Order: sequence, then C-alpha cells, then structure tokens
Amino acid sequence: MKAVQVTGPHQLQIIEKEKPVITDGHEVLVKVKMVGICGSDMHIYHGTNPLATLPRIIGHEVTGEVEAVGQDVTNLAIGDKVVIEPIETCGHCYACRSGRRNVCAELEVFGVHRDGGMQEYLVMPEKLVHKVDSALDWTESVLVEPFTIGAQANWRGDVRNGDVVLVMGAGPIGLCCLKVAKTKGATVIISDLSDDRLEFAKAWGADYTINAWNSNVNEEVMAITKNEGANVVIDAVCIPKTFEDAIEVASVAGRVVVLGFDTKTSNIPQLPITKKEVTIVGSRLQTDQFPEIINLFNNKIIETKGMVTQQFPLEQIKEAISLIENDPNEVRKVVLSFD
Repeated sequence: MKAVQVTGPHQLQIIEKEKPVITDGHEVLVKVKMVGICGSDMHIYHGTNPLATLPRIIGHEVTGEVEAVGQDVTNLAIGDKVVIEPIETCGHCYACRSGRRNVCAELEVFGVHRDGGMQEYLVMPEKLVHKVDSALDWTESVLVEPFTIGAQANWRGDVRNGDVVLVMGAGPIGLCCLKVAKTKGATVIISDLSDDRLEFAKAWGADYTINAWNSNVNEEVMAITKNEGANVVIDAVCIPKTFEDAIEVASVAGRVVVLGFDTKTSNIPQLPITKKEVTIVGSRLQTDQFPEIINLFNNKIIETKGMVTQQFPLEQIKEAISLIENDPNEVRKVVLSFD
C-alpha cells in the first residue's frame, strides 16, 4: 500500500509498505478515505517541528471506513464510517490522573511521534476510533479532529452563554473556535489580516470582524463591548504581539487561551493580569472532545460547508503542499483523498 513519508526538511516521498494487520483483539483496521493537511504537517515537512521524529508518515486529521475488527471489539462494526483520535497516552502520569490526557508526560501523537494517517490503511486501538453518522460526507467527517481543537480551546476558556469572545486569527483553527463558541451562545468577534478570510468568517457566524491590518483591534473590541473588553480571548495567531494584545483587551475576570508554540518572548507586565485577575491558559490538542463534536456534526448543529477548499489525490501530495505554501489566501483546508 502507499503512504506519504517525510524523511527530512523538504524531503517527502510516496512509499510502498505492507498493509497492516490486526494483532490484538481490541484493534480495528481502517481503510483511510480522506486526510486533512494541518499546519503541524507543514512544520514537520519544513523541519521546524522539534517534536517530530523522522522518518515519519504524517497526517492526523483522518476519516475512513472500518474494514476489519478484532475479536474483542464491541462498539464498531465493518462498514462503519469513523474518525481517528490521534493521541496515545500513558494513563498513569499526573496529567492522565487529572483528566488532562492531552498533556500526558509520555504523550505520543500519530503523525508526529508515531506514523500517522497519510497511508491507505491504519490499525488502531478501538478506543481511538470513533463512529460518525454515515450520512456525513467525507469532507465533513475529515474536519472532526480540527474541530476538537476548537472545542478544547473553548473548554479551556470556559466559554459561556452570553460571553463576548475574541478569536484572533481566521485560519482553520480560528474558524473552528468560532463555530464552537457560537454553539455555546457567545457573541464572537474575529480578527485577521485578510478581508477574504474575514468575509468567510462572517458568513460562518461571526458577529463582528476586524481587519488587524488597517484597524486597531483593541480599540475596535473596546468600542464593540462598551469598554468592557472581551470576556474570552482565543489567540490562534500565536505570535508574541497577539499574546500581548490578548492580555490588554481581556475584560476584568477575563480568560486568555493560548494555542501557540512560539519560543520567542512576549513583553507582558504583571499589572493588567493582577488588576483584572485575568486567567491565562494554554490549550493543546484535546481531551474527550470527540463525542461532543461528533454529536454536533451528526445533528447538523455545526455546518462545515466551505471549509474544505481543495482536494488532491494521494499521488499529488507535493502539489497540495505547494498550493498551501505559495497561495495561502486561496486555502482554508486542503485534503488528500484516498479513493
């Protein structure tokens, strides 16, 4: 079978490997149908993801169909449409004991630490394979995993009905944060540098949009909120300046959610954090968000039309990457199709 493997910075190839087989009663064989290309995949390809080990089959936004099940599998059957939860954890460290498996001390992510989903077949433990409604299109079910990231950010920010939420960045993850916040009854402001992205965000339910290129985001948010500020700020841009702005624009008793991995230092004074008693939290991957997102997808509470902008066959992975690199404003989510 075919698989996409990164062997070094800017070194990617389609390889042939043996089809995996079930070796444990609790395992499931999944025929991969579609895989989303995520920013983390691009970082691995560029050699800028320090967590990845090479060579590596990339891809963690995976949807497919169950082809076989182990003898002890009880919740899945052959033919089920499924999505993959791409993290494996130890189950006994402090994070796992605290219900925060996503930051397990021995965390391994499929597509980063272990081979991921850009291959024609995967064998996975049943606990990491989730059934979705068969009526969902593949271009919908492939988005479940990125929406769990948005759900985690909303959970970490404790987004509540009536809150004003500022989402910084209208890329794929920012859009997922927007949609989930709307399901919770929040008023959502979203900022970006691209009018096209902001126009799409508006169509997707944003109550207010701000172009950070030609407007002062903090002043605009204060005007919208009558000088209260945003109760929750989700920073999906993830540069030092947006982190600094997030602290400034947060309301009293506000919450700031940080999604970035930038190692550069931000210049943030203590006073606004203490004076407003701002809560600052990180958000990484997800824990137990798949059931909620799948329910929202199955019941059409979250509609995803327009998120997938381009589809490529597996054999055109290099063309897909080139598009993402050279025409980012033309892209929201690019997917590989394995049909």
